[in-house]
Amino acid sequence: MPEQVKREMLSHMEQSIKVLKSGLGKVQTGRANPAMVEDVSVDYYGASTPLKQLATIVAPDANLLVVQPYDKTQMASFEKAILAADLGLNPTNDGKVIRIKIPKLSEERRRELTRVIKTKGEETKIALRNIRRDANEKLDQMKDSGDISEDDHHRYREKNDKAIHDHSKKVDDLVAEKSKQLQTI
Repeated sequence: MPEQVKREMLSHMEQSIKVLKSGLGKVQTGRANPAMVEDVSVDYYGASTPLKQLATIVAPDANLLVVQPYDKTQMASFEKAILAADLGLNPTNDGKVIRIKIPKLSEERRRELTRVIKTKGEETKIALRNIRRDANEKLDQMKDSGDISEDDHHRYREKNDKAIHDHSKKVDDLVAEKSKQLQTI
């Protein structure tokens, strides 16, 4: 029973790390990355659909994204959606593909994005602590109902503390890596 609580906790923690990685991938670092626009919602015949389902998105070089829609008749709605996403990107349409030039980041924008990255990291750490708290509460209930011994309770709480320490280190490493990417020109 306590092993199941531990497995659930670790699974939730790994999911939180994946969400952070996904969120950090969308932060503009001055380099073209398809993840920057793949989740932009496009009004496609009345349905809000992610861009990645409607087009091929590639980064042929470090400062250019090319979006090649499967349905060329909807180019205008693709452009409109990218502009409306407020990503600071300016798409251009040549009738066949949409090209998005990735602007160089100013020093002020780099500092601002670094703060955003650190905030995302802190939010993930808070989520990790909440997951640990929930697992510890389940262990407390098991101890109170007599399902596990005092020693097992203590041992599993220590394992939970080690797990959060390890996952917090992963968060710190991801944030530091992304911040370093931002600061390199």
